[in-house]
Amino acid sequence: MIDPRKIEEIAKQIGNVIPPQVRQFADDVETKVKQVLQAKLADLDFVSREEFDVQRQVLLRTREKVEQMELQLAALLAEKTPAVESLQQFDASELPSSDQK
Repeated sequence: MIDPRKIEEIAKQIGNVIPPQVRQFADDVETKVKQVLQAKLADLDFVSREEFDVQRQVLLRTREKVEQMELQLAALLAEKTPAVESLQQFDASELPSSDQK
C-alpha cells in the first residue's frame, strides 16, 4: 500500500507548480464539491457500523426467540392433536336424534 505521507508530499508538489489564480479556483471547486458531497451524504439514510451491529444482535436474539416459540407451539399442538383426533373419530349417529320420541 502507498504511504499516505508520500501521497500528501506529491499533492503538495503539484500544488506548488499550479499558478496562484488556478490554485484559488481549484480550492474553491474542492470546497464546493466537499459541501455538495456532505449535503448529499447527509440526505442518505446511513447508520453507523456500531448501530448496525447492535441492530444485527437484536435481530439474532429475536430470531432465536421466534424459533423457541415455534417449537413451543408445535409441542402444544402435538399435545392437543390427540384430543382433536378423538373428537373427529366420534360418530354423531350414536347420539339420540331430536326427531326420535
